[in-house]
Amino acid sequence: MPPTPASNDELRHLEQIMEQAQEVMRKFQEAQTAILEVTGAGEGADGLVRAVSDGRGGIMEIDFNPRAMRLDCATLGREVTTALQAAQQEAERRSQEIMGEALASAEAMPEPLDETFVRDRVEQAARDLFS
Repeated sequence: MPPTPASNDELRHLEQIMEQAQEVMRKFQEAQTAILEVTGAGEGADGLVRAVSDGRGGIMEIDFNPRAMRLDCATLGREVTTALQAAQQEAERRSQEIMGEALASAEAMPEPLDETFVRDRVEQAARDLFS
């Protein structure tokens, strides 16, 4: 028995959903790769300490201006902390932007089919068999 026009439409709809789902997954994979490449940079208040962080908050680099060695221990510690926090916040902001774009594509997905859809299709198939 050939498919009914409604089932052809449903097949096209399901194919579109599958294509959209594949596209969303591709965007998530791209986002994951991009986040692994994210870096953020930050400086201490006086610019004597510079830090670079990766997209997961890990410290990649800390640079000290030679003048930083003139600072007392407490001030140098604050400068390092400020630089690291700024770098991590920048990397986090960039990572969130990337993830936000990927999540936006998922929000465009249609609502999933519910049990009434399946029940209606089974009833339609039964009617078609006994007609």
